[in-house]
Amino acid sequence: MVSINKKKIAVIGLGYVGLPLAAEFGKKRTVIGFDINQKRIDELKNGFDRTLELNQDELLEAKFLSYSHDASDISAAQIFIITVPTPIDSHKKPDLTPLEKASELIGKILKKGDIVIYESTVYPGATEEVCVPILEKHSGIKFNTDFFCGYSPERINPGDKEHRVASIKKVTSGSTLEIGKEVDALYAEIITAGTYLASSIKVAEAAKVIENSQRDLNIAFVNELAQIFHKIGIDTNEVLEAAGTKWNFLPFKPGLVGGHCIGVDPYYLTYKAESLGYNPQVILAGRRINDGMGAYVASRVMKLLNIAGTAHNAKILVLGITFKEDCPDIRNSKVIDVINELKEFGSHVEVYDPNADKQEVKNEYNIELLNEPNEDYDAIVYAVKHKIFDLLNWSTLKSKGTVVFDVKGGLDNTIVEERL
Repeated sequence: MVSINKKKIAVIGLGYVGLPLAAEFGKKRTVIGFDINQKRIDELKNGFDRTLELNQDELLEAKFLSYSHDASDISAAQIFIITVPTPIDSHKKPDLTPLEKASELIGKILKKGDIVIYESTVYPGATEEVCVPILEKHSGIKFNTDFFCGYSPERINPGDKEHRVASIKKVTSGSTLEIGKEVDALYAEIITAGTYLASSIKVAEAAKVIENSQRDLNIAFVNELAQIFHKIGIDTNEVLEAAGTKWNFLPFKPGLVGGHCIGVDPYYLTYKAESLGYNPQVILAGRRINDGMGAYVASRVMKLLNIAGTAHNAKILVLGITFKEDCPDIRNSKVIDVINELKEFGSHVEVYDPNADKQEVKNEYNIELLNEPNEDYDAIVYAVKHKIFDLLNWSTLKSKGTVVFDVKGGLDNTIVEERL
């Protein structure tokens, strides 16, 4: 058997998760980064990461990392790490298509002794119930006899320059005890924060999916509080600041819950629960609250406009379209819910977000981003807390008596009429 230190790695999927992981390994050993998007591969070869997770110097530090969109280039690898997206469909059911296609691709080049490690967030059991049969079918070899699997859930936080791959503790697992130890040793090479070897793949899968489900529920709780406190007539942020003086109060804030993790992963868990005959209540209640926040924000904005007498054919500026601050990621952004709801009220909506890719926003949401905002708005919705928005001239933006609604609690009270 080839020593783990000599094995070549292929990382499948070079997005927000796969690229930083491939780069860390690429500082120490031979790694091939694979992605089906040729444009993405060409950009990385030229030292450009459009996700902005890594700069050119960081890419150059990964001196043993190469890139390809040709599956034949990864056939010599002995460890395959799959980091493809796991979204939900229009019915909020898991869409495992990217995971299935990646498994099929690897199955066709899988060899005896190879290890396939999944990092994509899934429901407990998905690796062994969905992916393994595909690997067996296309490889013609047997699981846990000829090839093996591992699961090590990603914990990347897009746009976070403090919590990086190496500095976040990594949960690991394997399809056998020995493979679990090998997978754990592999990640221990690059994870300075340490690793945690789970007892099984299912345990590791479950640990990941509940991390984001827990956050989702906590945010849903404060989102519900925000709605209650608005009716009472008190400021939610002031209440949270007061409550936060207690040492064990959890510091969650209200807001729009989007992205490819928190707004998606709970549906993976509830899907699995329902398939086993259990009707989850708490998790789905949190999802209903958070999924409804876009419409709630829009209704609050329209009430402000009604009071100002400018609701009819109102011109509204939305600041931010990405799912979180200081990040170009627009996947599953809930800002679009606010925009669409405002349009339903007959408003003309413009969007300004210099952090987002204009073409990507056009393709995904059919929205033309502004180059610069103007001074002629009836309302402004501060939807994303980008640092670049600190440079805006609010006295100019509000020159016509514009009302401002602060979704993120990031603006001074003197600027806003209301905040969430």
